[in-house]
Amino acid sequence: MTVRVDFTPMVDMNMLLITFFMLCTSLSKPQTMEISMPSNDKDITEEQQTKVKASQAITLLLGSDDKLYYYEGEPDYKDYSSLKETSYKPDGIRSLLLKRNKEAVRKVNELKQKKLNMEISEEEYTQQLSEIKNGKNTPVVIIKATEKSKYVNLIDALDEMQICSIGKYVIVDITSGDEFLLKNFESRGGLSQNVAD
Repeated sequence: MTVRVDFTPMVDMNMLLITFFMLCTSLSKPQTMEISMPSNDKDITEEQQTKVKASQAITLLLGSDDKLYYYEGEPDYKDYSSLKETSYKPDGIRSLLLKRNKEAVRKVNELKQKKLNMEISEEEYTQQLSEIKNGKNTPVVIIKATEKSKYVNLIDALDEMQICSIGKYVIVDITSGDEFLLKNFESRGGLSQNVAD
């Protein structure tokens, strides 16, 4: 007498399991980034807007060998020490960004606590978070990567934007002026002397 196992019911069971998992799992939601649109404030002149933006701007230059440089406001090409070197560690760029954005960070932490205590809904949280991050006195961070920087450096810089509640940041191409600043910093002002001569 031969023993025979009939696998026909397994097909039905597999179809039921597949249908069950398809209905019970949630589809991943698309992740989006918020975009800050320019203000339509007519009372402020263009020159005043440029000065305000420059005073709030921090430019990050991602260099080779995991080096990170920054300058605040507009660059000073004659003074190599206007460019400062920092690191991706918590006591580096994070410390600077948290110091410049401490009011917004405090408000975001209070908002998170309200959400945890279920005092506000998810929609209110998202709206208020956007308003806090894009407030008037929050810094604007400009991220510029050199050709010798690594992809992970850019990811680390973007992570710091989230950790420090920076709502206004942009990734742009590095300019020849920024490359001059880097070379001048490495030569400790040697290039500015050549330019002056």
